[in-house]
Amino acid sequence: MTDLTVIPIETPTLGDRSYVVHDGEVAFVVDPQRDIDRVLDLLEEHGVRLTHVLETHIHNDYLTGGLALAERTGAQYLVNGEDDVSFSRTPLGDGQVVEVGGRMRVTALATPGHTFTHLSYALTDAGSGEQVAVFTGGSLLYGATGRPDLLGAEHTHDLVHHQHASAHRLAELLPDDAEVFPTHGFGSFCSATQSDATSSTIGREKQSNPVLTQDEQTYVDELLAGLGPWPAYYAHMAPGNADGPSEPDLSLPAVADAAELRRRIEAGEWVVDLRSRTAFAAGHAPGTLNFGLDGGFATYLGWLITWGTPITLLGETAEDVTEAQRELVRIGIDRPAAHATGKPEDWSDRELRSFPTATFAELAQVRHHREVVVLDVRRADEHDAARIDGAVNIPLHDLWGHLADVPPGEVWVHCAGGYRASVAASMLDSVGREIVAIDDSFDNAEQVGLHLVGPEA
Repeated sequence: MTDLTVIPIETPTLGDRSYVVHDGEVAFVVDPQRDIDRVLDLLEEHGVRLTHVLETHIHNDYLTGGLALAERTGAQYLVNGEDDVSFSRTPLGDGQVVEVGGRMRVTALATPGHTFTHLSYALTDAGSGEQVAVFTGGSLLYGATGRPDLLGAEHTHDLVHHQHASAHRLAELLPDDAEVFPTHGFGSFCSATQSDATSSTIGREKQSNPVLTQDEQTYVDELLAGLGPWPAYYAHMAPGNADGPSEPDLSLPAVADAAELRRRIEAGEWVVDLRSRTAFAAGHAPGTLNFGLDGGFATYLGWLITWGTPITLLGETAEDVTEAQRELVRIGIDRPAAHATGKPEDWSDRELRSFPTATFAELAQVRHHREVVVLDVRRADEHDAARIDGAVNIPLHDLWGHLADVPPGEVWVHCAGGYRASVAASMLDSVGREIVAIDDSFDNAEQVGLHLVGPEA
């Protein structure tokens, strides 16, 4: 690439990237996350002035920081003119060219598929005339495409065919050495499939991406067959983005003592312990739920909670609470009701609760001499592919409303790696069930003697 600079801003917990692009003097930003301080810090670090903020689409998996960033910096906010939004923006459409400083020329390209009004942005170095990159949002991803089903089943057929056509349009318009910079595809549920790639070009995608190597019907059939569920909070993201999210408040909420925490739990509010699953299992305040910061914290909390339920955050340090707040504002959970720091002894006026953790080898041993309930909280597609014979499957995202459906007895709960099992165990523990949380990789289950069934067993 030329001496134009592209700086990705990673949000690994949501599987997304934003981009700051500059020529040493002026900059534009593509698809900024809600916590815009990360962008502002980069602009200051590189000594560049932001003139344009561009959205590829109305996002379904996070709240944008685009409007707040434009308002803070005075930059133009460029959003597809066909998007129905309630805020002032600079409308943009297919083929329009935006000059950013003297060196950067950005061309909007209609690439429907992830949404109907999706735009990609081709970057040309005005000095050389070379098309050096394309910012593809949820269109062409690394080895994949954005999923076409988030706007509802009635639109999926049209969108998946649009997605195929859009990818081919990009492949035809751009040179093979143009770098590809997607927003989704790094673990985001907005991606139809996942790839381990961290960079790519149009040429590489032509060789490896199913949307460009398969015929249209094969691509459509295989993509639709592989789609699984997405987080429930997605339903709130597009409306929130159409309203124009404000800049978030990341200051700490009020402090709650043990008595207040107990009152909140008894009122049906969520009091969330941010510590690791190992620490939580060893001892925690009764009724608290474990969503550790060391895993998919915001994704799973946002997926499982009844929207609008007050949340109180428990962390060992104020920094832990602030990190959790940053994660939550990205999905529209703006202000926790309260917080507390320290240790679980500080958070409860009752005796602490705990439960054992185990491996799949220990599950295999215990099943030889007594009957236990094996609860698999993986998604249904994971369970159907390979599962422990006799296991009960209640996917984690369905469990909170189906705790009463877990069979009676001692429950050994597992997922693929341990994080979801700990969330599930904390939920079952909160209603007094006898729990063992399996903190182990499901890859180990068969080799330690557990009988697996399913096509991938």
